[in-house]
Amino acid sequence: MGALAGRVAVITGAGRGIGREHALLFAQEGAAVVVNDLGGSNAGEGTDTGPAQEVVREIVATGGKAVANTDDVATWDGAQKLVDQAVAEFGGLDVVVNNAGILRDAFLAGMSEAQWDAVIAVHLKGHAAVLHHAAAYWKQQSKAGNQPKAAVINTASASGTTLPNAGQANYGAAKAGIAALTLVAAEELARYGVRVNAIAPIARTRLTLATPGMGEMLAAEAESSEGGFDAFAPANIAPLVAYLAAEMCPITGKVFAVQGGAISELAGWHDVKTIETEGPWLIDDIAARLP
Repeated sequence: MGALAGRVAVITGAGRGIGREHALLFAQEGAAVVVNDLGGSNAGEGTDTGPAQEVVREIVATGGKAVANTDDVATWDGAQKLVDQAVAEFGGLDVVVNNAGILRDAFLAGMSEAQWDAVIAVHLKGHAAVLHHAAAYWKQQSKAGNQPKAAVINTASASGTTLPNAGQANYGAAKAGIAALTLVAAEELARYGVRVNAIAPIARTRLTLATPGMGEMLAAEAESSEGGFDAFAPANIAPLVAYLAAEMCPITGKVFAVQGGAISELAGWHDVKTIETEGPWLIDDIAARLP
C-alpha cells in the first residue's frame, strides 16, 4: 500500500515541471489524480490539452488512476469545475495541490497593468479559487458527519519569502500572499479536518530556466551533476508534498523551503528590534533611534 492509497487529489499546473512530478508520484503512491493544466505558455498565453493528457497517459500506462482537466483555475467557475470533476470521477476529494503558475517579469516602472493582473490572477486568485470550492465541499462533508482528513499544499516561492527578486514584483507579491493565505486557511479549515501547508521550491523548470540569473545557474548545475544526484531536478520536490498530503501527516500551518537535498521550515515577519516611548513620538527621536 502506498502512502496515498485511496486518496483523491487535484493538482493544478500538473502538465509539466514540478506539478507533473507531483502527479506521477501521487499516482505511484496510490492516489487517484485529477491532472489540471491549461497548457499555456510561460506567460499564460494560449491553451493546449496535450500536457495534461500526456501525464494522464503516463499514469494510466503504469496502472494508476488519473483524469485530465484543462479548466482555468484563475476563475471561480474553472476552480469549481475542477473540484466537481474530482468528486464526480473518484467519489470525493482529499487533497488539493495548488501549483499552477506563470511569469510576466518586468521592473515596476515599466510593468503594465496586464502583466500585474495576469500573474496575480493565476497565482494568488488561482490558489484562493480552488481553496474556496474545496473548502466548501469539505465543510459540507463535515456538517453531514463525514469528517474529512484532507490536506492542501500551496506553492509559494523564495521570491515572495526569503529572496526578493528584482523584476518580479507581481510574482513575489503573489507568492508572499500565498504564504499568508496558507496560514489563514490552516486556521479556518482545521475545524473541518483539513490541514493546510505551503512549499517554496527551487527546481529546474521552464519558468525558472527563463528567470534571468537563476536560469543560467540551474542549467550549469544540470551539466555538472550529470550521472550523479541532480539537486535541482523537479522530482526532488514531490516527496515532501506527498508526505504533507498523506493522511498520517500531522503538520499544518507551515511553509517549507525545499530544494535539492534540503528542506527548511520558514518563519514569517517577526520583531527584530523595538523602540518605545512614554509620550508622543517626535520625528527626530524616531530618526535617532530606528536602525
